[in-house]
Amino acid sequence: MQTCPYMEAAFQILGKKWNGQLVHYLWSRENHAAHFSEMKQDLTGMTPRALSLKLTELAEAGLIEKTVHQEPAVSIRYRLTDKGAALAESLKPIQEWAQQNLDVPLTQTKEEE
Repeated sequence: MQTCPYMEAAFQILGKKWNGQLVHYLWSRENHAAHFSEMKQDLTGMTPRALSLKLTELAEAGLIEKTVHQEPAVSIRYRLTDKGAALAESLKPIQEWAQQNLDVPLTQTKEEE
């Protein structure tokens, strides 16, 4: 029996390090968007270069869109597309399953630090 080509294609995206987390991160943000500088600060453990490469990869897949504002200073904002938002929504059951079935140590939130 062959595997479903659609599942294979989905896991080609989600199976790469940081991709699922970036989609989830943007989904959790107001308007499903964030500036590069915010993501760089919030996504600890990810280098700025890796962040840039992953965002480019997700944009090429049509999951996010990049907007560059020139005034008053250069500002780069990333937002989930409708396609990216649909993917993020489909990840909710996986998150619920993980919460119920995996023993994951919780880290301190910024308010607790």
